[in-house]
Formats: sequence, C-alpha cells, structure tokens
Amino acid sequence: MLFETGARDTQEQAEIRRAVRQLCGDFPGSYWQAKDRERAYPTEFVTALTRAGFLAALIPESHGGSGLTLADAAVILEEIQASGCNGSACHAQMYVMNTLLRHGSAAQKAEFLPKIATGALRLQAFGVTEPTSGTDTLALRTTALRDGDRYIVNGQKIWTSRAEHSDLMLLLARTTPREQVAKRTEGLSVFLVDMRAAAGKGMDIRPIRTMMNHGTTEIFFDQLEIPASSLIGDEGQGFRYILSGMNAERILIGAECVGDAKWFIEKASAYAGEREVFGRPIGQNQGVQFPIARAYAQMRAAELMVHEAAALYQAGGNPGAEANMAKMLAAEASWAAAEACVQTFGGFGFAEEYDVERKFREARLYQVAPISTNLILSYLAEHVLGMPRSY
Repeated sequence: MLFETGARDTQEQAEIRRAVRQLCGDFPGSYWQAKDRERAYPTEFVTALTRAGFLAALIPESHGGSGLTLADAAVILEEIQASGCNGSACHAQMYVMNTLLRHGSAAQKAEFLPKIATGALRLQAFGVTEPTSGTDTLALRTTALRDGDRYIVNGQKIWTSRAEHSDLMLLLARTTPREQVAKRTEGLSVFLVDMRAAAGKGMDIRPIRTMMNHGTTEIFFDQLEIPASSLIGDEGQGFRYILSGMNAERILIGAECVGDAKWFIEKASAYAGEREVFGRPIGQNQGVQFPIARAYAQMRAAELMVHEAAALYQAGGNPGAEANMAKMLAAEASWAAAEACVQTFGGFGFAEEYDVERKFREARLYQVAPISTNLILSYLAEHVLGMPRSY
C-alpha cells in the first residue's frame, strides 16, 4: 500500500486507520458495484461502521460514544474513501452532530445521543437547501410557526440526502419573517425532527435519481406538527448554530476527498507499472507519469490544509477560511487524481469491474457540494482578501 498512514497521524489515529481499513476489507468492489447497479443503500456497511463505534466518533463517552476529535473523525472518513468504499452513505451523522452537541439541551442529549451511538437511531438527514434559494441559506422559505406547545412546519427542502434511511433530521426553518428581523442572520431556527413520527403526517419524501448512487431526496412539509421540544437552542439563532457545523462538514468532506485522491493515485500507479504496451510499462512514459505525480502533489497539499483546518476547529477558533480552502483544494485534488486514473486505465477505466468509473462519478460531486467552488472563492475574496461583497 502506498498510504499506510497519514502525513501527521498520532499513534491512536494510525490505529484507527488500520481498524477502518480492516473493516472496509469486508466490503470489496463487488459489494459496491452491486449497490450501484441496484441503487441500494449500503445497510450492511453502515451497520458495521456503527457496531465498530466509528459513526459515534464525536459523541462523548458519557453519552455512549467514542469521544474522539474532529481530526480523528477525518481519519475515519478519509480511510473509508481510500479503501474504495463510500462514506457518503453515513458521513452526515458526524458533521451534523456538532449542532446537537454544542447547542442541544441536556434533555435532548440524554434522549438522543446514546441511541445514536448504538445505532438504535440514525441521524443522517440535514434539511437546509431549498429549490428557490440554493446556497443562499438566508433566503430559505420553509417556515416553522409556534402554536402553543408545537411548531407547524410548511415548505420544501431539496438535496436532503439519506432522508429515506434516517430516523432523525436536523431541519433549518424560518421562525420569524425576514422583514421583521434586525439582522439578516436572525429569524432562522434549528429543529431535531423525528422523521418516524412525521412520515405520512405532513412530511412527504421523494427520491431524486442522480448520476451516482447517492440516495438524495426532496422533502415536502404540509402542516407538519412537531413538538416545541424539537427546537435546538434559542429560537431565531439557528443560522449561527449551523455555521460551525458547516465548517466541520467541509473539513470532513475534505478528508473524504483526500481519501478518494489516494485511492485513485494508488490505483493508477499500480496499473501504470503493470500494464505493458509496445513492449514496455506505460508508467515508463512521462505522459502517464506526470499527471499522476501532479495529482499526488495536489493531494498532499490538500491533506495538510485539512489537518490545519481540523486543528484550528479543535482549538476553538473560527476555521471558516481554512475549512473552505480544505474542501476546495481536496475536491480539486481528488478530481485531478480521478482524471489521471481514468486516463491511465484508458478504456478499462470505463469498465465496472475496476471500480474506477464508479469512484470517478462519485468524486465529481464534491466540486459542487456541499458548497460550490465559486462560492468558496467568493468567500475568500471578501472575508480574507477584503474585496467588495459579490453576492
């Protein structure tokens, strides 16, 4: 293996990496090929990760979790991708956890965290994006209006992945009209919705077919009643609550992209050394070598930025710029590695049996999700370089 450990692994992280790779060994390419063909959810894989405690990484030990750091969680997701598996089936349980951990009440934590840790409950759905607002989160239209001891939810969410395979959803909705708030960032609230109770009682989930087996959906809310106890933190402060969660999301997605890049680079390097054309290994040709080598350099740079962002996050700082750069650089590195891998394999890169075409399709997503590269560049231009606001 080219990448037995990460660039800066602690001894504990190296052990985590080995344990994840061993688990992933039970889910070879044939498993993922079958799931891809059937558009099926990898229940067996998610169950194995849950039983091993990996999906409870960020839950404190006092609530039945592993009590690990964000950097440890990044190692888990990176290694899943580097092993040829797909962490997108379950990664939300890590990155949405921050909102509940930091802003949930003691009663909410006591009720939900132990069950999430054991797998009795799955927190996989994150309801934020809407058809009319896209990444302009402050323009969302889904409302949650207080009515005594409950809230009434109306609206629509889109690209809410894993909603059909989740018991709980973190939902961002408007509780105060935009024209009645003092600041644009106020008036939004976060709720922890029990999807089991909501199904068929004001919540309708519709699958969206995409170019990869991603299990994403759109959700319609029509007079859905949820208890007032579903509110996380203070009403109207939800946007602030999810911002730090979004930083965690971008760091973890960046780690996944680094893992994907490692998989493509290792696959391409091995094939370039084995495949002979015109009586010599194709890896002897610089036209084959250079794209793979460049992708490796890009991956290492992105890997260091992911580590930097995770360290800043753990120290309690605001890693907005670092988290965005980590996600952008890692997504670009994984796509460069994917391109190099397909080009190295040639026609065989399009054959299902090598897994290259499946991973290629999956890797393309992160150029646009969970936030597009253009919006990251706009953020850096304004908040880091001091240029005029562009949106």
